[in-house]
Amino acid sequence: MNIVIFGPPGAGKGTQSKYIVEKFNLFQLSTGELLREEITKNTKLGQEISSIINTGNLVSNEIVGNLIEKYLSDEKFKNRLIFDGYPRNLTQAKSLNEVLKKNDQKIDIALKLTVSLETIKKRISDRKNLENRKDDNEKTAIKRFETYENNIKPVIDFYKQSNLLKVIDGEGSVSEICDEISDIIKRIKGWLWEIRQYKCDGNTNSLIYGSYCRDKHSTE
Repeated sequence: MNIVIFGPPGAGKGTQSKYIVEKFNLFQLSTGELLREEITKNTKLGQEISSIINTGNLVSNEIVGNLIEKYLSDEKFKNRLIFDGYPRNLTQAKSLNEVLKKNDQKIDIALKLTVSLETIKKRISDRKNLENRKDDNEKTAIKRFETYENNIKPVIDFYKQSNLLKVIDGEGSVSEICDEISDIIKRIKGWLWEIRQYKCDGNTNSLIYGSYCRDKHSTE
């Protein structure tokens, strides 16, 4: 199972991704961590990324795409990835689908965390005190939130049209959000198992029933 989780910076994607990784034995692919790792290495690319992030802008599709593509061809991660913070725009969403397709994979579910700007600002402030990240400040948080909102609607529509989108209220407690996400994933995993079993049996009627099960449990 491959999962996309997205929401504005500070929505709790990283926290929820770690929970999903532990509970469902997946691997987290965080573009934020990949970018920070490159910055820590102080490479030429890392310096470029640092400059972009510190001004509150988003790193280009090409840079991010090149950093994640190597993971998709590794058998260790095949159908076991949760994409944390990627894709951020329609170009990235389509690019990810193409790369996955080349490696005989696909996205099974897209989780969208919805959080208000006021909640984001509070969380950013709390995180800055705990982690002392230089890119965490209110001005940068507001700019990132606005950039995210301006770019994300086409991505939402993209996954919604593919019947993969599940919207999660990100204003609740960590445990409440974890429980809701867990229930959704369990239903999807159950549906995927049914489909695989029906394909093995070669039962056309069962395949139709499996599709019905997925619609029945939709949380959009």
